[in-house]
Amino acid sequence: MSIGASLKYVLNYQLIGRNVLRWQRRQSERKPFRSSKWRTDILAPPLKIGARTKELVARHYLEGRYVNGHKPVAWVTSGGPVEILQALGFYVLYPENHGALCGARRAVVEISTEAENAGYSRDICSYARTDIGSVLSGKTPVGKLPKPDLLLACTNICQTVLHWYRVLAKHFNVPLVLIDTPFVYDEAPEHAIEFVRRQLEESIPVAEKVAGKSLKFKELKRVLQLSKDAAELWLEIMATGKNRPAPLSVFDQFIHMAPIVEMRGKPETVDFYARMLKELNERIEKGIGAVKNERKRLLWDNLPIWYRLRYLAEYLGERGIAVVASTYTNAWGELAPLMDADKPLESMAKTYIYPILNRGTQYKLDTMRRMVKEFALDGVILHSDRSCKPYSIGQVDQRNRLIKEYGIPALLLEADHDDPRAYAEEQAASRLAAFVEMLED
Repeated sequence: MSIGASLKYVLNYQLIGRNVLRWQRRQSERKPFRSSKWRTDILAPPLKIGARTKELVARHYLEGRYVNGHKPVAWVTSGGPVEILQALGFYVLYPENHGALCGARRAVVEISTEAENAGYSRDICSYARTDIGSVLSGKTPVGKLPKPDLLLACTNICQTVLHWYRVLAKHFNVPLVLIDTPFVYDEAPEHAIEFVRRQLEESIPVAEKVAGKSLKFKELKRVLQLSKDAAELWLEIMATGKNRPAPLSVFDQFIHMAPIVEMRGKPETVDFYARMLKELNERIEKGIGAVKNERKRLLWDNLPIWYRLRYLAEYLGERGIAVVASTYTNAWGELAPLMDADKPLESMAKTYIYPILNRGTQYKLDTMRRMVKEFALDGVILHSDRSCKPYSIGQVDQRNRLIKEYGIPALLLEADHDDPRAYAEEQAASRLAAFVEMLED
């Protein structure tokens, strides 16, 4: 740890940055909502918790600017076992979250082009291209990303991360920990769970060496309990969508899911979701719906289209359609029951082997059918994501079975979660219009 770096961290982040961001959030909370761009005729005003979401995300990236030399830094895949790193005091960065932020701010084309110019194909995941492009060029809408001291990739979301993180390991010349999770077609056999548990156990000495301290299992249990508490609150938040009208849409969920992804294991994340749930319950009591004239209710499958969130929310909202549930946001809460702070490594092995992307396509179809029933939905939009092939595989068959076997209207919408060059505006608009017309019949 560098004394100079620590002084900069304390001054710029802890003393100045955090207090400025807190003041900005409080000022925002005091002001009544006014926006010439927000369609208040069809959509409810944004959740008040949004000011706190912005504060948490801004604070996270601000800390990253000054953290090198003060804390160890780990870059981690979104499905990675972050609790071990949190318990060792790492600052944790998720490149996918940074990619999503770049997508929402429409910076992906400029940044990913840097990777493409270096020889990386546009067929590679746009999150990976955005991350590699940012590493090569230094371009980012958050000012500066910290250099990693350790990389941790878990294959429970895709195989792309394996090759992506090898590129990062070579570039930064830092250790790479790989957690390989066997694919689960039905139920994970005990030997597969034990295989993952042993890898988690073996990752600890590597992380300890980088952190310069030993892992205390009491702290690991505390962090894991915080992860479980936050995930359970997130499940409760999504369950509010079962109400008519639904107090939040999946477009709200996509924005407010940032803490459950990149800040798991932190007390402020638990506090944030407790506040959010309270606000949603207040909306339910007052009969406030995310879509003011809610007539039809849909499920969203796959990642968001980050650069078209507002358009989709307004297009559907104008037609009285509320998208109130999502397999994607559900994935960050559905594994909460598997977490057990009294058995940290064993329960983490189970938790991290069972994400939806590490399971067969039948599981996702069953999940969609269950959610259609529980949320009383009228149809499904399946985002066929050019970048996320593991999430998109099987969607044609899933759509056909939803329609033909179960009588559930379903639309396959082709796009890319981050790169607008793979989004055909006219084609998407015509497909949405035809689907909406079908729902009305």
